[in-house]
Amino acid sequence: MASPTASNDIEFLSNHNIVEIVLNKSTNQKLLRSLIRFNRGDIVATFSAKSVVDTPNYLTVQVDHNKHIELSPDFLQYTNHSCSPNVFYNTSTMQLIAIEEIKVGDEICFFYPSTEIDMAQPFICGCGSHCCLKEIKGAMHLDSEVLKKYKLSDFVRNQLSIQ
Repeated sequence: MASPTASNDIEFLSNHNIVEIVLNKSTNQKLLRSLIRFNRGDIVATFSAKSVVDTPNYLTVQVDHNKHIELSPDFLQYTNHSCSPNVFYNTSTMQLIAIEEIKVGDEICFFYPSTEIDMAQPFICGCGSHCCLKEIKGAMHLDSEVLKKYKLSDFVRNQLSIQ
């Protein structure tokens, strides 16, 4: 979740008032970085469905059985995964919520299995968190005790009967 520290390691791509999209040149990964401070519980952004599809892809967020949305505003697609997330996509209220304090310059990251039952493109995580789960495939592939440590969408929580 750490942002690149040296200014020559990043390339500015676009500004969206509260966030910016930058390219980490050392990893060649685009990321979403905060331009303002958020406290835990703050609404970072509201979002809607740019489109609804029945098959997941790497840009969608699952909201129901066979219902996945592409996010609007578009800049939210650059919210990368972290096993120590600082935001949560509340798909019931359509709000991106800060679940940790976010400082100016922090990368905005969420826990992909918090909204995804079974991911279209599983991957080996490189978030660097002390609690990194290494392989990210979706909530159905994780032990319920692990999932209880995370804020989960109502859909995921209900599907997996996690209290």
